Amino acid sequence: MRLGLATLVCFFSFVWLSDCAPPTCYSRALGLSKEVMALLDKIHTYHRTKTCAEVLPTIFIDVHNSCITSKLRDFLYVVLNHPNQYCRDRPRMVLLKRKIQNLYKIITTICYRDLVSFTHDCEAIDTGHITPYYAEDRLQLLQEDR
Repeated sequence: MRLGLATLVCFFSFVWLSDCAPPTCYSRALGLSKEVMALLDKIHTYHRTKTCAEVLPTIFIDVHNSCITSKLRDFLYVVLNHPNQYCRDRPRMVLLKRKIQNLYKIITTICYRDLVSFTHDCEAIDTGHITPYYAEDRLQLLQEDR
């Protein structure tokens, strides 16, 4: 009886620890974009890297925006060519560089055809404000309501 109970507990512990499905390209890009945004927030608030963050442009990562590849490429260029050597050697800045490189590689090569772009609003990546997009028929309905 004890052996059966121990086997049952062991089985359920493995089921509980394992994921049901392997990560997809989309889930990895989404998770990595959230990690980059959290790391950027830490860099902007931490006292040792606050001065390093002054050089970095603002970016709001949205993997559903078609402008993300060019914006990530520009952001990566700024991180790689930071004017201060002290900032380039900070562990959080090195981690940011690696995460952005991974995200750029995932979006441009690995998941190139898997990601769907819902918007083409390059200003939203810079400001974080998403402007609504109305199709012609929706715009016509809005004008007819007036």
